[in-house]
Amino acid sequence: MNLEKMTRESFRAFRESAQSALKQSEQIPSVLICAGTGCIAGGAMKIHDNFKALCEERGLPVYVGLKHHDEAEKSLHMKMSGCHGFCEMGPLVHIEPMGIMYIHVKPEDCAEILEKTVLGGEVIDRLVYHLNGVAYPRQEDIPFYKLQHRTVLENCGTSDAEDIEEYIAKGGYSGFEKALFEMTDEEICKTIIDSGLRGRGGGGFPAGRKWDGARKQKAEKKYIVCNGDEGDPGAFMDRSIMEGNPHSVLEGMMIAGLAAGSDEGYIYVRAEYPLAVKRLRTAIAKAEECGLLGDNILGSNFSFRIRVNTGAGAFVCGEGSALTASIEGNRGMPRVKPPRTIEHGLWAQPTVLNNVETFANVPLIVRKGVEWYHNIGTEASPGTKAFALTGNVVNTGLIEVPMGTTIRKVVFDIGGGIPNGKKFKAVQIGGPSGGATTSSDEHLDLPLDFDSLKKIGAMIGSGGLVVMDEDTCMVETARFFMEFTQKESCGKCVPCREGTKRMLEILNRILDNKGTLEDLALLEELADTITSTALCGLGQSACKPVQSTLKYFRNEYLAHVVDHHCPICNKEKPHPTIDPEKCKGCTKCARNCPMSAINGAPKQAHTIDPEKCINCGACVDSCPFGAISAAKEG
Repeated sequence: MNLEKMTRESFRAFRESAQSALKQSEQIPSVLICAGTGCIAGGAMKIHDNFKALCEERGLPVYVGLKHHDEAEKSLHMKMSGCHGFCEMGPLVHIEPMGIMYIHVKPEDCAEILEKTVLGGEVIDRLVYHLNGVAYPRQEDIPFYKLQHRTVLENCGTSDAEDIEEYIAKGGYSGFEKALFEMTDEEICKTIIDSGLRGRGGGGFPAGRKWDGARKQKAEKKYIVCNGDEGDPGAFMDRSIMEGNPHSVLEGMMIAGLAAGSDEGYIYVRAEYPLAVKRLRTAIAKAEECGLLGDNILGSNFSFRIRVNTGAGAFVCGEGSALTASIEGNRGMPRVKPPRTIEHGLWAQPTVLNNVETFANVPLIVRKGVEWYHNIGTEASPGTKAFALTGNVVNTGLIEVPMGTTIRKVVFDIGGGIPNGKKFKAVQIGGPSGGATTSSDEHLDLPLDFDSLKKIGAMIGSGGLVVMDEDTCMVETARFFMEFTQKESCGKCVPCREGTKRMLEILNRILDNKGTLEDLALLEELADTITSTALCGLGQSACKPVQSTLKYFRNEYLAHVVDHHCPICNKEKPHPTIDPEKCKGCTKCARNCPMSAINGAPKQAHTIDPEKCINCGACVDSCPFGAISAAKEG
């Protein structure tokens, strides 16, 4: 088949062939290795190489991709998937069709897995997940997964991240095909409006309204832009989608191009995500090879091309106008609005700008329908939301739950509660742009959706959830996020540039036990002023961590400024230590640390800053070499 000239009919034939090959492949022994950034740092590529070498030694044929014909000899299917989500348990290896998931797999385990499980059908108990004395060989039975509702993330841990044929076999590009041949631009916008899909990158603006606004603009050139910058500390939802299911992002952008009348798209990704950049570019190249990107797609008069731009890691470039300025080659700084991006965006042309997770939802909505989407989540916030669950919680990782799921269910049921017998204290939601919740039943039973969180001064943001226990000083937490925001301020407007600096100075003074009650009043006044007058959304939400902790944990501020003694900060707490002889400098512990307390260059021994460490244990759990010793209280 000449894929470069694929028509709608040949695409359907190709899909049928791929589906047949997928069914055939599902009956053949398969080793699925998690190849997300976390597992790769833990040695996933070495595991892959060991499996391949062992198979060659045995004369066992190994193939990648889908199998389109029967072979007499026994063979093994190997796939490199995206992130499975259970990050602290990696590297993860799945054995199909048995459905077995092994955790903390080491290269030296490969021979035993191949002999006993792949060829012998035996489960290796020591490699499966255990909880309270119960073994869970199958992923779907593990509470961490069983209580989730994975739609956007479904393919991330089950498919070869770079195989377009497998994506198509599982329904990929069917939503685009339907939109291209069976829907008008107005009908596409109406479908997204009726679905209730709201932007997953911040305040939850209705995606369909944005698309329809761009559609109605009279302009010869329009753009579709995907925000993959994701600069929040502890957030890695978009990264995992780009790494594990990149074609879903491309397909969502293509449907948006049909809706808005655009023939060109850009994906803006921070340069610190090299694997995401690589897989996106691979996906684009394969879509072009198949004739799904380029000119006159599937024999239609619709043409669309996508480019990947890498950013330098400036947090402010997560803001729409700063992001488009960066793509244009200018310094990433926000501008005054209106006009909005749909009127005056990239190169002053109408632009649809959504984040990665938003675009990844679109193909599913078009393919499965509005009613299907509304059966998930809440009436005002339908669908699911991916969250990065980190901090003082037993199960850290990437999760996806229906909108409206309570904080209690996320922290205690999916997250497994607080480790080391500590008491739950708070969750910081939405990173530097979000706010803190408390341990009260009112907050624990609060639905995680756009509108409920606004009522308590928080926001979903991009979806970072940092869990904190009783040993966390909330003043220090507020200072951490304010320090991050202050450093990342672009400096264009005075309220953000100077105001956050003054707030940080006050917070440092309070934590040094030199603050006063007047400082608390000044903090509140500055926060109100910055929120009301900052130029962009990032500056306007920069004070939320301080505002929420002042509201819900004021007693801790008073301990610093009245008693000049914080029982939490002054409690002698041991910290984890890193053995420089065992540390390989893989950086996995640093990436999993929610407080950025671990320092060190790649391939060099790392160290832990006791001033920042909150003893959450994330570094201990994530270290694949056993180089980090857990803190022990005497």
